[in-house]
Amino acid sequence: MKFNQCVQQQALENSNNKVWKWHIQDPASQRLTWNKPPKSVLVVKKIQDASLLQPFKELCVFLTEKNMIVYVESKVLADTAIAGDESFGAVIQKFCTFREDLDDISNRVDFIICLGGDGTLLYASSLFQESVPPVMAFHLGSLGFLTPFKFDTYQSQVTQIIEGNTAIILRSRLRVRVVKKGIIMTNGDSEGSRKSMQYQVLNEVVVDRGPSSYLSNVDLFLDGHLITTVQGDGVIVSTPTGSTAYAVAAGASMIHPNVPAIMITPICPHSLSFRPIVVPAGVELKIMLSRDARNTAWVSFDGRKRQEICHGDSITITTSCFPVPSICFRDPVNDWFESLSQCLHWNVRKKQNYLSSEEEEF
Repeated sequence: MKFNQCVQQQALENSNNKVWKWHIQDPASQRLTWNKPPKSVLVVKKIQDASLLQPFKELCVFLTEKNMIVYVESKVLADTAIAGDESFGAVIQKFCTFREDLDDISNRVDFIICLGGDGTLLYASSLFQESVPPVMAFHLGSLGFLTPFKFDTYQSQVTQIIEGNTAIILRSRLRVRVVKKGIIMTNGDSEGSRKSMQYQVLNEVVVDRGPSSYLSNVDLFLDGHLITTVQGDGVIVSTPTGSTAYAVAAGASMIHPNVPAIMITPICPHSLSFRPIVVPAGVELKIMLSRDARNTAWVSFDGRKRQEICHGDSITITTSCFPVPSICFRDPVNDWFESLSQCLHWNVRKKQNYLSSEEEEF
C-alpha cells in the first residue's frame, strides 16, 4: 500500500540556480492505493456484545468468499455463541488466530476492519506498536465519532476498499515512554536500575490524582524546559483525534486530525487562568511528580494500562512516527464535520424565526 503525499516539492529553474517551492495540497486529496491486491484482513470485534454476532458472521463469510485470509483474536472465538454455531464452523476453520501481546501479526495483515464503537478502533490501534495497516471502522457501538461506515452496505464498501483508491486520513499517535525509578523487588530489595515501558497512543495520555484526596502536583516540561506545574485533578495530553474525546469534555478546543499538534488540557485546575493550550507536534513533553507533591499520580493510555507514578518516575511524550491510516467514508474534512454534527451535536440549536418588515418596525 502507499499514500500520496500532502506536501510536494517542485523544482523551479531560474537564470541563476534551482530553487524549491513547497506546494501544500488539500488534505482531502489523500488517497489509499494498493501496490498489489490485499490478501489478508484483521477483523476486530467488540467482545461480549451479542448485537455484533450476526454482523461479525456475515462479514467473515463475505471475506472468505472473497478468498481473503481472515485474522481474529483467539478470545473472540472463545465466545460460545460463535464456537458453538455449527453452521459457522466451516468458516472458523479458515481463520488465523492470534493472542494480544503474545503474537506479532504486524507484517501479516493488509488492512483492518473494526466492528464496534470508538473504543474498538482504539483497541485495534494498540495492537500495533509500529506501522498500522489501514483501518475501516463500522459504526456498531455507542458514539461512533471515529467510525464513519454504516454496516447496511458493508459488501459494496469493503469491495471498494479491496479495489483501492479510497480517501484516507493519517491520524497521528503519541509515542509515550514511561521510566520507573527504584523498582522494588518481591524480596523488598531495590532493583537499582530503571524500568522503561513504551506505548503508542491514539487518543490521549491522562495523568490524574487517582484515589487520593489531595490535588495532583506534577511538573510539565517542554523540550527540557519547565513550563508550568499542574495543580488540580490532573492533565490530559492528547492528539488532534483525542481532542474530541476526554479533552473536549475538560474544556479543550476540537482540532481536525490533519492539524499537526498536541493538545495540553488541565483537569479541574486550581487556577482560573490555566486554559488548554496547543503546542507543535514536534516538541517533546515530559511529566514528573513535583518535589513537594503530597501524593503519587496515576497515568493511563487511551484508558488502558493504568499505573502509578511515583517520585523519580517520568513520562516522556512525543508525536509518533507511526500514525493510524483511517479510511474515510467521503473525505477527511466532510467526515469530521459530519461526526461533529451527528455525534456531538455541534452548534445545534433552534434557529430564530424570520422577521417580516412590519415586525422589524416594532
